[in-house]
Amino acid sequence: MVIDDSKTILCSAGTQLKKAGCDVHTAENGFVALPFISDQRPDILFIDIMMPRLDGYQTCSLVESNPKYSDIPIVMLSGKDVLFDRAKGRVVDAEEYLTKPLTREDLLGAIRTHLPTKESEAELKSQTPKPEIKSEPLSLEIESEPLSLDSK
Repeated sequence: MVIDDSKTILCSAGTQLKKAGCDVHTAENGFVALPFISDQRPDILFIDIMMPRLDGYQTCSLVESNPKYSDIPIVMLSGKDVLFDRAKGRVVDAEEYLTKPLTREDLLGAIRTHLPTKESEAELKSQTPKPEIKSEPLSLEIESEPLSLDSK
């Protein structure tokens, strides 16, 4: 999901991600995005810092403070590359900070970094040692007593 008050950014980022095969949803600010996030739970959020109503930091903070959504990776977007903005993004638990204008590689690189693919999950499983299960032969001893059927 791309959240930005710039129609140009929404259109260009949306187009680049759709061409790469992504299912893309957009919102013009955090206030509009929150109901969608709640209903659809997107895989990743690209959030502009400077937006009306609910800015990127506030949106990020609200998403991160809810345990149901706190594992969604958040990439902050900004037109300026300022150390203060990067630090503030870290404070609200954003995973990454990208500077506009965004390239296709910026967007796809963030997706590759923060979203596991089926291939990487399979690779991780193959690299994870399987627990060794030791089994011993099962033996069952039954003491039997003579069985009698008395009709008394």
